[in-house]
This record gives sequence, C-alpha cells and structure tokens, in this order.
Amino acid sequence: MDLSIVIVSWNVAELLADCLDSIAAAPVVRVGPDGAKHGDTGPRVEVIVVDSASGDGTPALIRERFPWVRLFAETENVGFTRGNNLALAAAQGRALLLLNPDTLVHGDALNRLVNYLDEHPAVGLVGPRVLNADGTTQSTRRRFPTLLTGIFESTWLQGYAPRRVLDRFYVADQPDEGTFDVDWMQGCALMARRAVYEQIGGLDERYVMFSEELDWCRRAKDAGWRIVYVGDATITHYGGKSTEQIPTNKHIYFQQSKLRYYRKFHGRLAALALRAFLLLSYALQIAQEGGKALLGSRRAMRRERIATYRRVIRALATFN
Repeated sequence: MDLSIVIVSWNVAELLADCLDSIAAAPVVRVGPDGAKHGDTGPRVEVIVVDSASGDGTPALIRERFPWVRLFAETENVGFTRGNNLALAAAQGRALLLLNPDTLVHGDALNRLVNYLDEHPAVGLVGPRVLNADGTTQSTRRRFPTLLTGIFESTWLQGYAPRRVLDRFYVADQPDEGTFDVDWMQGCALMARRAVYEQIGGLDERYVMFSEELDWCRRAKDAGWRIVYVGDATITHYGGKSTEQIPTNKHIYFQQSKLRYYRKFHGRLAALALRAFLLLSYALQIAQEGGKALLGSRRAMRRERIATYRRVIRALATFN
C-alpha cells in the first residue's frame, strides 16, 4: 500500500461524505477492506475512518455509500488523538496521511505529497497548501513557538503582539505557493513517512486535541527528519466543524494542550509562567465581560462568556 489516509470523525457526516467523494475523484487506486481496487492509475490508497460514536448516522452512511472505506465504528467518543492512533496502528501504507473530515482534496494533491516523500528521503513529513472555503490561503505552516509566542498567539493580546513575533511563527516570509522547510504544520492534512511513525511512535494521547501535531513534528525534527510545506498540492479545509459543537471544552483543551507542550519541551518553569499569564488573562476577560453586562450590553452573551471563562480557569488551575 502506498498511502493510508486516516480520518477521525465526529458528527460531521455530510462533510465527511464530501471529503470521501473528493478522494474518490482523485487519480489514485482505492483499495477496499476486501482487497477490491477502485480506480485505474495512481498510488494505491486505503482510507480508514474512525467514527467516535457519532449520533448523525455516519457509520450507516459509510457502509452504504463508501464500501471501499475501512470503518472503525467506536461505541464511545475516543477523542481525536486516540482515534488517529487507533487507525495508524492498523494502517498499511508506506506513507500515512492524517486528514480532517471537513476537508476536500484537490486534483493530484495526494500524488504530489507521496511523490515528494519518495524523491526526498531525508524528509519525514509533508503538508499541502490549505485553502479556506473562499479560496484564500489558510495559515497552517509554522515555526516552533517561543514562550513569547505562547503569550501572544491565540490570546486576547494577539492584536498587540510585535509583528515580528507572529510573522516568524506563521512563516510569513515564504510564499503560499512555494515549497520549503518548516518546523511543523497543522494537522488538518499532514503526511508522514512510515519510517517516522516507526521511529517516534504515534501521537501523544495526553493531548486530547490541539498541539498533538506540533508535538509529533517536534519529535520528528528532534529525530533528524525534515518537514516540508508543499505549496503546489492543495486541499480545502472548512475548519472547526467538530470542535464548534463543544465551545467551552475547545477553550479548555486548547489551553491545556499549550501548557502540556511548553512543559514537555520548554520545562516546568516556562509552563508555570505561561499558566499564570493565562489565568490572569481569563480573569481580566471575566472582569471585562462583567463590566459590559452591568452597562446593559448583550447580557445573555456576557453571562455565557463569563461561565465559559470560569470553567477554563478551574481547568487550568487544576491542570497537572
């Protein structure tokens, strides 16, 4: 098998169906669980979908419309990271693609990524150019974060960050259509050489979601592998269609994962400093929302935000 595509899905049946249709339209040979081949030319590809106990009929849809997909229909929500690891352990491809269900594969993007790995033996992971629904480029390539990045990026201070800090992090000095080395890429579409997986293992399941691909890429780089952004391979990513169903937990998982990464790779003191900042940040946001509510500004929304921020503070305060 040339490529295993791993998709973890939760309550996004129609988006998943569109994603699988885009794979079916790609110039690849899809190999079903029974060994049957679908398609005439291109790399041999298997698709593994892990469904985390969706309540929207996802397993039935896959069995009816996509018999060439290998389905793991879980009876509980196993989470994004563990779900990927379940599929990776069963995958047979010499290349392994983590792909979100709310994506569309364009043209020969899969072939281009596989070929790039074949032609560059020192490269361990590759990722495509990712587009938003309107066709603009979605920022997915990254350099490793510093503590300063952790304070500014995805916090209320982001708009006040020195331009050089976030430009460095987002690799703004490189063209969207280019091909170049990066430190890591977001995991909506991230392809790894099997040798990388065999050397460093799968995703760290201590990350429920968020930062698991950052951790994976960091371990691969530390093991000596290059990571490359391939700008002439493109996909569309709609983004956040599963996590928007759990907005409070999204906040909690994102910040806990950030702390876990900094503690693992920057040390306990850095993680403690970042946690103190995050706790102060959410406390200030509660005060700000409370003040606006007292002035009569959209009180129901303010109360909802305050409840969310309080839950995040409790989660961060007890995180270990």
